[in-house]
Amino acid sequence: MTRVANGEAVETRAIPRLPMEEFRATVIGAVEKGARIAALFARPPEMFVVLAHGLDGVLSLAATTAAASYPALTPDCPQAHWFEREIAETWKIVPEGHPWLKPIRFLSGAPAVTEYFQVRGEEVHEVAVGPVHAGIIEPGHFRFQCHGERAMHLEISLGYQHRGVERALAGGPDKRTVHYMETLAGDTSVGHATAYAQNVEALAGTAVPARGLTLRGIGLELERLANHTGDLGALANDVGYLPTASFCGRLRGDFLNLTALLCGSRFGRGLVRPGGVRFDADAAKVGEARKRLAAARRDVTGAVDLLWKTPSVMARFEGTGTVPRETCEDLGLVGPAARACGIERDVRLEFPSGIYRFAQIPVSTWGTGDVFARAYVRWMEIERSLEFVEEQLAQLPAGATREAPGRIEPGRTAVSLVEGWRGEICHVAMTDEHGRFGAYKVVDPSFHNWIGLAMALREQEISDFPLCNKSFNLSYCGHDL
Repeated sequence: MTRVANGEAVETRAIPRLPMEEFRATVIGAVEKGARIAALFARPPEMFVVLAHGLDGVLSLAATTAAASYPALTPDCPQAHWFEREIAETWKIVPEGHPWLKPIRFLSGAPAVTEYFQVRGEEVHEVAVGPVHAGIIEPGHFRFQCHGERAMHLEISLGYQHRGVERALAGGPDKRTVHYMETLAGDTSVGHATAYAQNVEALAGTAVPARGLTLRGIGLELERLANHTGDLGALANDVGYLPTASFCGRLRGDFLNLTALLCGSRFGRGLVRPGGVRFDADAAKVGEARKRLAAARRDVTGAVDLLWKTPSVMARFEGTGTVPRETCEDLGLVGPAARACGIERDVRLEFPSGIYRFAQIPVSTWGTGDVFARAYVRWMEIERSLEFVEEQLAQLPAGATREAPGRIEPGRTAVSLVEGWRGEICHVAMTDEHGRFGAYKVVDPSFHNWIGLAMALREQEISDFPLCNKSFNLSYCGHDL
């Protein structure tokens, strides 16, 4: 397999083409030794895999011929199950022996026919939720197999608003491309724009100035702060604890406003561009940002401390929606969901790029794998991101914020990983003979983690679903690309 660093490009023809049997054995063997599937996708007539080797800090790539069918990886490598379903639905390449082969998105425009799993027995019943929900959230269907109040199985069906973004990226980059990236998942604009920018920089051989890297890192951590704070407030709301819910709702806005102070957009749109960032921060803006950050830090500490000191909250958080560590490893979960199972899985540690090569943020983990763990990991990350942003603002490097990207090289492949607030974001860019995107693959962390939510609901009371769902807080649109 070809080994590359995060944010590095290689010649596409240098990626080894393996016979399917060898490709399959290579992937399964690597995962058994601790690697993880970061991306598995088809670009007919070929299929590609990107494996993340966290202990070594490298990525490896391989390819094989995409025949009409092949022996499924999933029975021996559960991490592949969602990827293989996507490939089958998109390209009609059948993974024979796949135990759960059904659509994950509705690509034809009309709802696809699918057979839901069923549990049979006396007094067993189904509860169907969605796809249309109250409020403004996007559509998703949740089907519970229950005995009384106990949920034995949850099946999640998504893809009701599949947007075809990856198809639209082919032929880029152009003026629209970065806007697609910033709206792949609107609450992760900085994360996806950074992954895209790193790919373009790798393909063009562009070095980002230190000041630009630092401002990118600040934007990414502010995005994490806003969303983690909002999630803790939403978790408090789901158990009826209104003090923290009310405070964190406001404080999320304070962190969003800090992002707007830097670039004019509360969601960080327009901040990150290939070569660096579009906005600078003078001394007055830095001073104002540090002042606001200190106030937000004081307030969020007080609001969140209330959670851990309230027995009624802890009674609902602890022991609810537990995902065992072994299940987490088998399924390749990422982000806070993985770290809540005690796994040190964080791109900033394992595959550092940008400012994280020079300023490391300690990885926050907990070991119980329940709602409490997923909430407490968020709180530890809030504390550490606050420290990071303060340090970077205090020692912002001098100089330019952006270097004009050079010419994108043809016939090359680049892989970029970024630790978004939900977890690992993976972008794979492949250029054609003209230096345009022949294919562009995006794996949002939600793609890995929706199955984790299904596992968390097993043997739970069905009334725990809203709390478990919020403890993951996954993206519909990030999945439905």
